[in-house]
Amino acid sequence: MMTDSKKKIKPSHVVVHILLIAGLFIAVFPFFWMICTSFKTSGEAMLIPPTILPEHFTAVAYATIMSALPFAKVYLNTIISTVVTTVAQIIICSMAAYAFARIEFPFRNAIFILVLSVLMVPGQIFLIPQYMIIMHLGLLDTIPALFLPNLFSAFGTFLLRQTFMSLPKEMEEAAIVDGAGRNRIFWQIMFPLAKPGLVSLVIFTVRFAWNDFMWPLIVNTSMDKMTLGPALSTLQGQYTTEYPTQMAGAVLAVIPLVVVFFIFQNQFIEGIAHTGIKG
Repeated sequence: MMTDSKKKIKPSHVVVHILLIAGLFIAVFPFFWMICTSFKTSGEAMLIPPTILPEHFTAVAYATIMSALPFAKVYLNTIISTVVTTVAQIIICSMAAYAFARIEFPFRNAIFILVLSVLMVPGQIFLIPQYMIIMHLGLLDTIPALFLPNLFSAFGTFLLRQTFMSLPKEMEEAAIVDGAGRNRIFWQIMFPLAKPGLVSLVIFTVRFAWNDFMWPLIVNTSMDKMTLGPALSTLQGQYTTEYPTQMAGAVLAVIPLVVVFFIFQNQFIEGIAHTGIKG
């Protein structure tokens, strides 16, 4: 009796794959259009009907973005703000999350609910109090003003708390029996084991800090103190806009985020899965 080696293709699988391919196209096409536009001339970018591929590839927009803005300084400001915000949140949020997950202290659950309540309030509500604090500290129009309000994250604390709660208590109890203190248990045992959650927080924090638009625009006015988002928005004119130049800046701005995600994509997926194991 001969058996058919080919698997029968189900219509439902075909529909699912078609939908996935359509979703991929919808997600990727704007990036493809952005890259293509960055290599067009200004006239070609405004053609009606529009063209996807440039007729003649030119890198003039990339040279223009370097001269139109203090691009190197703006890029460096964004890197500094992102790195400081990410490192601070990893340290502060991980310690807070470990305390909420493992250490018994009075009103622990009530305080944690109070921390979570921050997530229920729109972030725009905090803009005026944060601005007043930065102003009274004399830090307006400075680089520290970009990252000081973002050094702690209620979302990061919740994310890492879920990670710590998913770890087995036996290792921690064995370390306590051996005489290890809380600091040593946290930094040498629990912190390394929380790597999936930490990587997830890194990706979320990098994306937020890199793309932050409103706060730098409010707290800083000098172009050499700006980050990429507000700086690129100045290229949009009231009547005309140099779309190739704007797209060239957007391409340069998005490259680090794409690189970070592709490097840590496995840890990111693992971290999201681990944080939902135990509530």
